[in-house]
Amino acid sequence: MLRTLILLLFLIVYFILGCPVNIILTIMDKKNPGIKTKVSEKLVKAGFKCCLFIAGAKITVNGKEHIPLDQPVLFVSNHRSYFDILVSYVASPIPLGFVAKKEMEKIPGLSTWMKNIRCLFLDRDNIKEGLKTILEGVEQLKSGYSIQIFPEGTRNHEEQMLPFKEGSTKMAEKAKVPIIPVALKNTDALFERNKYLAMKSSNVTITFGEPIYIDQLEKEQKKFLGAYLQSIIADMLSSKDEII
Repeated sequence: MLRTLILLLFLIVYFILGCPVNIILTIMDKKNPGIKTKVSEKLVKAGFKCCLFIAGAKITVNGKEHIPLDQPVLFVSNHRSYFDILVSYVASPIPLGFVAKKEMEKIPGLSTWMKNIRCLFLDRDNIKEGLKTILEGVEQLKSGYSIQIFPEGTRNHEEQMLPFKEGSTKMAEKAKVPIIPVALKNTDALFERNKYLAMKSSNVTITFGEPIYIDQLEKEQKKFLGAYLQSIIADMLSSKDEII
C-alpha cells in the first residue's frame, strides 16, 4: 500500500507542476515548432522511469536490436497492465505514441501529456471516428513517428490472449511500415493481480521481436494478419530464452 500512496503523491505533484510547464512549452512551440514534442518525450520518459522505480519494477529488455532506428514502425503488443505503456515507452530506443481509448482524452493533465507525445484516441463505438483515428495514425507513421497498439482491446490477465482485432494493423498496411511484435510478461504482477490496491515489486520482461514486413508475407498471413501476429507473440511469451 505504501508504494501505491507514494506513486499517487508523485503523480499529483507531476501533474500540478506540468500545468505551467505545458504553458511554457506551448509558447515556445509557436516560435520553434516541434520543441514541445521533443521536450515532452524526455519529461514523460523521466516520469515513467520514476513511476516504475516507485512501483518496484525490475525490467529485462530483450530484442532491442530488432528495432530499426532509421524508420517508423508499428509496435503490436499483448496487454496485461496499465504499466505496459510505461515499460514499453522506457524500453523503446525510439519515440512513440500509443493508441488509447477515447475516454482517456477526458482525463485532465494526463491527456495533455498524451497529446504532447502524439498519442491517438480511438472511439471504439463510432466507426466513422475510428476510421478517422486510423487515418491520423497512417499520417503519423508516414511523418516518421512510431505508434504502439494493443489489439486485444483491453487489459487481459488470463494465460491466453484475447483475439487480436484484425483491423488494428491497417495503419502499418497503409503507411507501409514494418511491424514489431512485442511480448510483455508479468507487468500485471506490479498492481492488477494484487489485493487492496497494493503495488508489489516484481520482475517484468519486455521482448521486441524481429520486424515483420507485410509485403513479404504469404497471402493467408496477410489476410489474417491479426491472428498471425498473435501467434508470434504467443510464441514469444512461451519462450524461456532471455537475451539481455
